[in-house]
Amino acid sequence: MNFPGGVFDSDIIVVGGGVAGLSVALGARGKKVTLLSKVPVTPQGAGGSSVWAQGGVAAAVGADDSPALHAEDTLAAGAGLSVPRVVRVLTEEGPERVFELIALGAEFDRADDGGLALGREAAHSKRRVLHASGDATGAEIVRSLMAAVQATPRIGVVGSVEVVDLALDGAPGAGDVRGVVGVSETGERQLYRAPAVVLATGGLGHLYAHTTNPPENTGDGLAIAARAGARLVDLEFVQFHPTALASGIDPMPLLTEALRGEGAVLVDDRGDRFMVAEHELAELAPRDIVARAIWRKKEGGQQVFLDAREAVGESFPQRFPTVFSLCQAQGLDPRRELMPVSPATHFHMGGIATDIRGRTSLGGLWACGEVASTGAHGANRLASNSLLEGLVYGARVALDIDSCGGAAELADCEDSQCAGSAATPGPTLAAEEEDAKIQELRKLMWKEAGLVRSAAGLERANKGLKRLGWWVNSASPRLRNLHTVAQLVSQAASQRLESRGGHFRSDFPFPDPAWKRRLFVALEDGVLQEAPAWPESSPALAATSGEAAR
Repeated sequence: MNFPGGVFDSDIIVVGGGVAGLSVALGARGKKVTLLSKVPVTPQGAGGSSVWAQGGVAAAVGADDSPALHAEDTLAAGAGLSVPRVVRVLTEEGPERVFELIALGAEFDRADDGGLALGREAAHSKRRVLHASGDATGAEIVRSLMAAVQATPRIGVVGSVEVVDLALDGAPGAGDVRGVVGVSETGERQLYRAPAVVLATGGLGHLYAHTTNPPENTGDGLAIAARAGARLVDLEFVQFHPTALASGIDPMPLLTEALRGEGAVLVDDRGDRFMVAEHELAELAPRDIVARAIWRKKEGGQQVFLDAREAVGESFPQRFPTVFSLCQAQGLDPRRELMPVSPATHFHMGGIATDIRGRTSLGGLWACGEVASTGAHGANRLASNSLLEGLVYGARVALDIDSCGGAAELADCEDSQCAGSAATPGPTLAAEEEDAKIQELRKLMWKEAGLVRSAAGLERANKGLKRLGWWVNSASPRLRNLHTVAQLVSQAASQRLESRGGHFRSDFPFPDPAWKRRLFVALEDGVLQEAPAWPESSPALAATSGEAAR
């Protein structure tokens, strides 16, 4: 295969410039790292959801808190599918990662006594959520990490490169990963080779018509890993944030959960505070419960609003400047007006199956952050654990690569098979036509595989995706990857015959003890097949209801 854009060698290739990817690059001491981003790189970051994160980062740093309590809350939110060992690592190592951020210059909000100001969010039993500038936590964390990365000569950051495939030295599912194939800003194919490749590409939010995620979140890493035969897990579990601003723009502005943590309430268009009757924690119930309660109201023809007038009021610009600015841009003053809200796709608990070190089922390939599924989140992520996971498991991936050295030597993989490269060409689409197909796909997934699913709806989704498949092979990576992840999510949702966490089936509306297990799968000839747990011998990824040995 020709690479007119060049062949580039490194010790480690990191794909993705959010918290997870930046953490890997910084932690891989002494290694030459090339970090690839599909969007232009600035001092403020390199794309993805991390910089958009408002709510904060959870860590047990309070005097009345502990990693054990944080782990209890995380396991409870995970609806029986979180892996205890993985959760314990997350919560025990989290405080150290936060203090490392502070040492790098990250500026978190402080209390009057100079200590860290801690907020509470849904399903947390303690105030343990750190914020920066009220609701700009992700942006501050990324800023501090990016500054450190750009000050490190051994790390090269390359923007505007779209990674389209993994380079393998064997067949999909059997070969080791030896690099990635990218397309430059000028459209030239490039090969980036390394003994160790790390996918930290984020989520798949733009799979759905309503999302809080940035436009670049099109499931790229999950799609290319699936086409390469990597083991996947928990794909059906998609988290829908309850309170996106229903202003008619795409993506939808997020109204951080911290607002409800500080006392903002949900009301319908009759002024009724309906969450009190839905759950004992009312507005601070787990996200899936709040999201479906709002969805039912809206399906019944009512509007739903977030009311922060009393809880926040005149202090809105100081306490939540990001949300205040977003509302002002839509002609809304949240100090005096109700904020119309709707659920929107926010986070994917599923992804590439990894072990406790971030290794995948393919040699030479690691994954971390939202694209990976470590088992920490189970069926429903606890609020503000996502940034923490990127920090903790990004650092763990770097340590593991350092300890094992990756492959023995850099493979000569210019002639390696590129997963998915043998796809049968289809018709070329004009940009406008491709955009129309993408919107068709997103609307289909929102309607048939969104908050509330059923066998009939998922069958309609799968049939619709088959019709769209004819257009995909010669399309842009964006449509190709969205189509791949749409198949993955809808087929996995069809297989899980129960409701649990972020996966709700109207035809199977209750949890089923027989399904208290993680669903491991692999893509074979375009069809999702159930596969053995990976790694088979590791307690870190086995379905479990008890404590696993550390």
